[in-house]
Amino acid sequence: MTVFTKVVLFTDSDGRAKFREEPMALSDGTPASMLSAVFASPGYQLRHSPVGFRSQFHCTGTPQWVFVLGGEMQIGLQDGSSRVFKPGEHFYSADTLPTGAVFDAAVHGHWSCQAGPDPLVTLFVRG
Repeated sequence: MTVFTKVVLFTDSDGRAKFREEPMALSDGTPASMLSAVFASPGYQLRHSPVGFRSQFHCTGTPQWVFVLGGEMQIGLQDGSSRVFKPGEHFYSADTLPTGAVFDAAVHGHWSCQAGPDPLVTLFVRG
């Protein structure tokens, strides 16, 4: 069985955003074209961010896949770490605000920015 690695941005039990990797089985199809199960999606959205774009700390409102189509996207976490995603790379953004919490920019969420010399083009697929 072939496995796809799903990179997940999630809210840990301490309320802070973190990354983890999860295997996803590609058990359908043929040996030449292995497929996952079909997943439902309520919609998708494309975004173009110019050179210099950077957000403030925020939480994901609705969990969604983020696929980088062009440019580079950097995601920064509260612990000071960051990760850069290049064209063809992805992550599942699910760092939602914990139930009952009031957003605190010193604790919750992540920031994102365009990195590198080219504008950032992303595809968001609601999950």
